Amino acid sequence: MHKFTFSQSQQEQDASVDITPMLDVVFIMLIFFIVTATFVKLSGIEVDAPKASTSVVQEKANILIAIDANNKIWINRREVDFRALRPNIERLHAENPKGIVVIQADKMSRNESLVKVMDASRRAGVFDIALAADKS
Repeated sequence: MHKFTFSQSQQEQDASVDITPMLDVVFIMLIFFIVTATFVKLSGIEVDAPKASTSVVQEKANILIAIDANNKIWINRREVDFRALRPNIERLHAENPKGIVVIQADKMSRNESLVKVMDASRRAGVFDIALAADKS
């Protein structure tokens, strides 16, 4: 009868755990969560929107345009000139044709700015327009 003896280094090798499958699972879960995450788009500035009791949540709002109290127009944290508004809306609408324009106008902004944004949106081919309001 033969007796087998293991050296110390061979016992240490047998006791190690292979973590490669665990890393594969973690990597796949990370990809899953990134793909399924919903990203909230914001206009990039704080707007004091007027209050409305009949306001509803728009689920497919993809083009957010903000008008601040100084009547400056903002899209994606960038100030946009009135002349460049239509091309910006056209580009954003081309990225997602089913999206709608949501205008977040500060309650201290002028109606003229709001009308210019709505007009630029319609000239860009987007006729679904919503005005943002806080729930009262």
